Amino acid sequence: MNRKRLLTVAVLPLIALGCNEGPQSSYGFTLPDGDAAKGKATFESYTCHECHTVSGVDFPELDFAAEKKVALGGEVARIQTYGELVTSVINPSHKLATGYKPADVSDEGDSKMTNYNDVLTVNDLVDIVAFLQSKYRLNPFDPTPYDVYHYGP
Repeated sequence: MNRKRLLTVAVLPLIALGCNEGPQSSYGFTLPDGDAAKGKATFESYTCHECHTVSGVDFPELDFAAEKKVALGGEVARIQTYGELVTSVINPSHKLATGYKPADVSDEGDSKMTNYNDVLTVNDLVDIVAFLQSKYRLNPFDPTPYDVYHYGP
């Protein structure tokens, strides 16, 4: 068997594993669209602004606020997907905020964010995610210009 064919035979099963539609697959999972205005109100009612700022949004003053707030929204190089935002709300330790000292966002590797899974409704969740998604703006990437290469004489 030639080398190319052997490589193909070895790689195909690995590709098939990536297409897993088993019980842990997210295939087919979607949530309804949320309402961004309701999401802002919900974000505020759960006092998420104790520990978060949201680009372009002013919230009422609170008696308590975290020393270091995690910023949400604004210009980013890559927009977070709906699934990433949902996961960040329901499992904040899944991926900790980058650009902060670990002690500012976690205790022994677990997110400092309160777990709201027993109090948030699905409607609350999808509305908060709709609100947050509306606050991100894609920062256009300017590629490096290259001169045209000329080959030959």
